[in-house]
Amino acid sequence: MRASVFDAFGAPIVVRDVAAPEPHDDAAIVAVAACGICRSDWHAWMGHDPGVRPPHVPGHEFAGTVAAVGGAVRRFRGGERVTAPFCCGCGTCPDCRRGDTHVCDRQTQPGFTHFGAFAEFVEVRYADTNLVPLPDAVGFAAAAALGCRFATAHRAVVGQGRAAAGDWVAVHGCGGVGLSAVAIAVALGARVVAVDPSPVRRRTALDLGASEALDPGAGDLPARIRAVTGRGARVSIDAFGAAQTLLDSLSSLANRGRHVQVGLLFGAEARAPLPMDLVIAKELEIAGGHGMPVGDYAALLELVAAGRLDPARLVSDTVGLAEGAALLTRLDTFPNRGMTLIDLARG
Repeated sequence: MRASVFDAFGAPIVVRDVAAPEPHDDAAIVAVAACGICRSDWHAWMGHDPGVRPPHVPGHEFAGTVAAVGGAVRRFRGGERVTAPFCCGCGTCPDCRRGDTHVCDRQTQPGFTHFGAFAEFVEVRYADTNLVPLPDAVGFAAAAALGCRFATAHRAVVGQGRAAAGDWVAVHGCGGVGLSAVAIAVALGARVVAVDPSPVRRRTALDLGASEALDPGAGDLPARIRAVTGRGARVSIDAFGAAQTLLDSLSSLANRGRHVQVGLLFGAEARAPLPMDLVIAKELEIAGGHGMPVGDYAALLELVAAGRLDPARLVSDTVGLAEGAALLTRLDTFPNRGMTLIDLARG
């Protein structure tokens, strides 16, 4: 099969022929129709993920058609239109039995633990647990756009943030995950303050229904969020990942507010100090957001099928495999306005 491969961290990503995957007994092979390009793929290419070993094929936000299944797979036979979470649980451990497949200790992640979907085919382990059939109303592009970004944002806003209609939700960082969080919060009836240094991304957040969009560099950000919301945000999400963003998020919360950390922090910032005096005095909650359990896809897809959420609105660019591989190497500069999808039909 044709795939985008890097042979060393930070090295050029080259489209070439590699061996197509053969399914494990519990797995399915998906013929990839579309795949998102995510900053997490850039982190994998840079060597920030300890589980990635070159040569490697990135890509974890995909949708397509089941092409083959292993002998133990029972729910799928081939030809089904599907997507899958980027955190694929084993289906049998205590976490998975509770429904928390996204934090399974034995999880696999296409594009990280094994070759991903910047390719014609990708393997999904534990297919009976992890493959998600697509409603007829949801196309491949929309399903791939759900990817890890909408799924992670849904978990952050709904699962961990527990945002409700009328709540103020602050979203720090309006990249793919952040804009997805804006769209989901608006779909739930929440009021959103979006924060991003880019005027284009702030404008996009407003177009998606945010009530206010703030430049974090224009002065005391927590004070400005409190001024907009009255008493602070009920839910605040760091969708960027930086020590200052984390601090701003916590400092902008109302009493008993909830901070959800989605953006990855690296190096020394991975252990950034927290204002525990504020956490204690205001009884704040701090939660992580890591993907989404596969069982929550039904609720997310229902929002899409009903027209309340349109992930395709955030797709600003659609490219072929080679162009997508080149673009991934520049993703630290956020070169496009919204999400970029690889359309495998473009070659």
